[in-house]
Amino acid sequence: MQTKPNERSASVFAQLRFADCSSLFTLPHYRRGVERNTQLRIVYTKPYSVGVAARQPLLDSEMANDGCVHLKEYKSVKGFRTYRLIHAYFVSCTSAEARRRKADSCICSICKKRGPRLHICLHCIYFGCYSGHIQEHAHRKQHLLALDISHGRILCFACDDYVYDSDYENQACEIKEISNRNLGLPHQYKSWEPSLIEQELLLEHPRRKRITHDSTIGLRGLINLGNTCFMNCIVQALTHTPLLRDYFLSDRHVCQFSDRPDHCLVCEVARLFQEFYSGSQEALTLNRLLHLIWTHARHLAGYEQQDAHEFFIATLDVLHRHCTGANANGGDSNSHQCNCIIDQIFTGGLQSDVVCTSCSGVSTTIDPFWDISLDLGTTPATGDTSKVPKSLLDCLERFTRPEHLGSSAKIKCSSCQSYQESTKQLTMKKLPVVASFHLKRFEHSSRFHKKISSFISFPEHLDMTPFMSHRRNNNNNNSDLAASSVADEPYINDNRYSLFAVINHVGTLEAGHYTAYIRQHRDNWFKCDDHIITKANIKDVLNSEGYLLFYHKQFLEYE
Repeated sequence: MQTKPNERSASVFAQLRFADCSSLFTLPHYRRGVERNTQLRIVYTKPYSVGVAARQPLLDSEMANDGCVHLKEYKSVKGFRTYRLIHAYFVSCTSAEARRRKADSCICSICKKRGPRLHICLHCIYFGCYSGHIQEHAHRKQHLLALDISHGRILCFACDDYVYDSDYENQACEIKEISNRNLGLPHQYKSWEPSLIEQELLLEHPRRKRITHDSTIGLRGLINLGNTCFMNCIVQALTHTPLLRDYFLSDRHVCQFSDRPDHCLVCEVARLFQEFYSGSQEALTLNRLLHLIWTHARHLAGYEQQDAHEFFIATLDVLHRHCTGANANGGDSNSHQCNCIIDQIFTGGLQSDVVCTSCSGVSTTIDPFWDISLDLGTTPATGDTSKVPKSLLDCLERFTRPEHLGSSAKIKCSSCQSYQESTKQLTMKKLPVVASFHLKRFEHSSRFHKKISSFISFPEHLDMTPFMSHRRNNNNNNSDLAASSVADEPYINDNRYSLFAVINHVGTLEAGHYTAYIRQHRDNWFKCDDHIITKANIKDVLNSEGYLLFYHKQFLEYE
């Protein structure tokens, strides 16, 4: 009976005597010659030692998904039991005992170091580093296969390369799932692989569109239907959002309006993504999208110019509702508690800390957000023009700065049981994949309406770490608390972002026009002015009068 990797079998692992390499993996006596071709001759001896008379590079066809000929021979004789035991104890570590054993035993048998690139022989219990000691062991013992304990890859010394075998890969995935389950970790991320149906479709449609560095696939002009430049810019930004593009081009959407699919905005957006990336260069007309927005967001209906920011939020709201199947004109559209593609990409968490000035009691709430609106004018309380922000970082600094609410905005403190003055601070508790910043250039009051046209600089790459809750709160506390909080922070969090779209407003409130800059591929920028698309560079983008800024996270944490 095959031993499972997560079972602690004393009878089996009592045989793991590291001084005696043949204790666990000794096989019955074999002595037979197998002639593969004129270049290669393999001889089996006890315990499965391999002698190679001559070695020549193998053809790619010999590798394929079943590894090389040496791995095939190993698999035919030993199967998977040895591989599973080694992987479970020295690679995936499916138990606390396995982790202790790896920490104690995984050192090079010669230099007594833990690297670089430590390997374990698949024929015996021998650890060797890749600097030469594992190669010396393979040559001396004629053991041709070893396992990289960091990544679980099989190295064949005869082929002088790492080899892939689908059967062993499946065994590794199974063991990793067991390890994650035992450690309380989420499922392991797996890269996309085509299903059987998708494989059949790929075979039926052999033509492919090659995406090169200078390819223009994905660039489509949009016809202005009469004051619809605000809509065109938002559509350009959404269709060049990487994760949103991948979602729709992989046909992941399942319509929740089976009786009326023509009323589903998500279906229309999915159709637009297919149009954008079809390879055609003709300008598109968004009449169907505009009609659906008018239907489901009636406050935007009409032929007058609309605010691009308001249209962006309304579009996300309707897409969110239609992804979850909520009624188009009802339901809790702002709950943000679902796992739809809109919330996965755009939703973050904003932490609000209200501190009582009398007892220092803290009341904390966390609210979801799709974007951050940043003031550009003077601070209302002081009117000090010297503190007008000059950059996006200045805006974020002011947004996350503690604010004294004053005597006119007293709150009832739950500790004092009376109304007290307080301070309020907003910080980022959870960052979204796409961070959208709205620079509030339009001021509306009962007396006047004006546009703030001052230049606000913004970077191509943005680090949001200084504005996270634990960092901003640490600045207001003692250093001991700060040190302990930073120590508790998960090391995998990386809060760096890259700019991929900018929406600009030129002109005045009464006669203005929206344009957009979008990033195509890695460093190619284009200006989208309705149906006209022209090449741009990063200098043009960073010198523009930004209104909406879209940043994409550089590193993603898979849940």
